[in-house]
Amino acid sequence: MAAAVPAVTLIGFGQGQGPGRGGPPPMRHHTSTKAQPIRLVPATEAPPAESRHDFKPSDRGLAVSANGIPEHRVGPFPNGGNPHAIAPQAYEIVLPADPQPAAEITRMERTPFGIAVNGVFFDPGAAEYWQGDPSLGWQYEALGGAVPLGLDENHAHVQPSGAYHYHGIPAGLMAQLGASAGKHSPLVGWAADGFPIYVKWGHSDPKDAQSPIVELKSGYRLKAGSRPGTDGGPDGKYDGAFIQDYEYVGDAADQLDECNGRHCVTPEFPEGTYAYFLTEDWPVIPRAFRGTPIRLRDEGGPGGRRPGGPPGGGPPGGPKKGKKRP
Repeated sequence: MAAAVPAVTLIGFGQGQGPGRGGPPPMRHHTSTKAQPIRLVPATEAPPAESRHDFKPSDRGLAVSANGIPEHRVGPFPNGGNPHAIAPQAYEIVLPADPQPAAEITRMERTPFGIAVNGVFFDPGAAEYWQGDPSLGWQYEALGGAVPLGLDENHAHVQPSGAYHYHGIPAGLMAQLGASAGKHSPLVGWAADGFPIYVKWGHSDPKDAQSPIVELKSGYRLKAGSRPGTDGGPDGKYDGAFIQDYEYVGDAADQLDECNGRHCVTPEFPEGTYAYFLTEDWPVIPRAFRGTPIRLRDEGGPGGRRPGGPPGGGPPGGPKKGKKRP
């Protein structure tokens, strides 16, 4: 029997504007209904600028200043599936210092999930919809291959603003951090609610730092059968072309919750924290927040300031090694 999914709140922070535009770029019109294998563009190019990223505790929380440029190689942009060039950004964000689980989870809707330790956004949702109409409720999955997006080998591409961002597991960053099977994942980033992000490998017993390292699994699966094809929506088999093709059914011990996370001990938090994990299977990058997320992207122009933090600032202090999290 499928696990009950708790009540949720939907949020949408909008898309960054493109150069010379008075608003977000218009939606592209798509009619594809079938998932396809994605062809990743080789990451052979040096980034167009030096990476700048700084994470430090402040009196408001964890202050992040970054230009969104990675240190690893990237694909050529523009390319056949993505017409935009990478450009430095100006991210100034304050993440909550002492995040707490909220009464309800918050599902993502066209907003970054978090920021990697190299200052690049984890932004899994594609701004591509069936018939180009978000009101119909069918959003294409960026890793589903139904719409070519020009992703490189880091599962990343570029927004109209020039913002390079990850839609999946960033291979170049993982290599730089020394991530590999058999050892606990390194810290790869921070979510918009302030909780840490890791990648797939964690302890088999979430409360025991001496327990074996295992690959953690997503609890999401493709829905059975076919899409209804009613009210202007697509038909065809649930195959992963759309994010609505998936549902949460996880109940096994090694499966993560509906936010792709769990309460556990990690090397950075030996007394425990809630933590998110990137997984091989969907959603790969989480699509829901266990805590209360801040705004990571505003409606500013290309390369513009991206303020973060709740009004009046976050709680004092910043995450510290060994700090106990709920």
